[in-house]
Amino acid sequence: MAAAEPKPPAGVAAARRLARGCWSAFWDYETPKVIVVKNRRLGVVYRLVQLLILLYFVWYVFIVQKSYQDRETGPESSVITKVKGITSSEHKVWDVEEYVKPPEGGSVFSIITRIEVTPSQTLGTCPESVRVSNATCNSDEDCVAGELDMLGNGVRTGRCVPYYHGASKTCEVSGWCPVEDGASVSQFLGKMAPNFTILIKNSIHYPKFQFSKGNIENRKDSYLKHCMFDEVSHLYCPIFRLGFIVERAGENFTELAHTGGVIGVIINWDCDLDLPASNCNPKYSFRRLDPKHTPASSGYNFRFAKYYKINGSTTRTLIKAYGIRIDVIVHGQAGKFSLIPTIINLATALTSIGVGSFLCDWILLTFMNKNKVYSHKKFDKMVDTPDRGAGPGPWASEPSQQDSALTDPRGLAQL
Repeated sequence: MAAAEPKPPAGVAAARRLARGCWSAFWDYETPKVIVVKNRRLGVVYRLVQLLILLYFVWYVFIVQKSYQDRETGPESSVITKVKGITSSEHKVWDVEEYVKPPEGGSVFSIITRIEVTPSQTLGTCPESVRVSNATCNSDEDCVAGELDMLGNGVRTGRCVPYYHGASKTCEVSGWCPVEDGASVSQFLGKMAPNFTILIKNSIHYPKFQFSKGNIENRKDSYLKHCMFDEVSHLYCPIFRLGFIVERAGENFTELAHTGGVIGVIINWDCDLDLPASNCNPKYSFRRLDPKHTPASSGYNFRFAKYYKINGSTTRTLIKAYGIRIDVIVHGQAGKFSLIPTIINLATALTSIGVGSFLCDWILLTFMNKNKVYSHKKFDKMVDTPDRGAGPGPWASEPSQQDSALTDPRGLAQL
């Protein structure tokens, strides 16, 4: 009789089984088990959730948001401005060179509408302004010589002198005299200002799509000399009256001209480059940018001085200017069909439809009367037991209760 072949060690057998399992997992195809639950209400919920998800992606994601497009935000932009018009105050006629600051024609500029002029200031000594903290005094002891207030108008001399008008006294300072409060004269320039015209020349470029466009009609005649902006008939004539801009921003021109303020002219270039270039048009909007309802910082003003010499001594005219500052702001985005975002959003849509299955599974496992039966059929629970086919023993001849449960179809019928 031939000798019995020796059994391999237990570790070797386990390794062989593991290797067979790994190869099987590599070559075999696995698909999830589908359980049909005949419940009309749950079926309606499932289809309704799928329909809502489908509508969201088709209508909002693809039609409204146009997520099938590759996008570029923030176009490269240039802005050139030019103001025209004349106005007058109580003492003189003002032209563009005097009431527009700065004169370079950039995207931010100011149109002066009211001024407070302090003429003929020279370097000397004079009473400090009563608006400066601790400037009022009764005697020289109240004024410290050499003291410098950062909000004042000069260095204190140590003397207490009568103010420009009234019975009050203030500390004397060395600086440009007389100070602004003592001799300023107000002049209003806003009488003709609503009729000032502002040309806003804007061109944009989207480098990703190599697309460029401007906001001026491409014509060789004298079109710009006779047109005025209109959203319907003259969209590509970017010449605006100052009064029109203030009105569209919802402000009162007379009030704004006295206190000053900041108005934003927003040009929006939203372009769908899947359509012809003629469909990419600028959209203008206007609004006030500064906090007009904050008493501490409402309005807009700035100071500048004009210097000249009289009898060899330097003299200046100090001007505190109130005006309407215009900020031209350009923004927008462009989009064009691209395969990559289309595939990504389609995959997201198909994946999101599975949310309906997750929701209905949660309802079945949590709220349905037969949730335990459903759980039993959905999840197969295996118990780790010794190998029943490896050799003789009590496990070799009789099937386990778990195997019976896996092949018993009665639970599914109860659903």
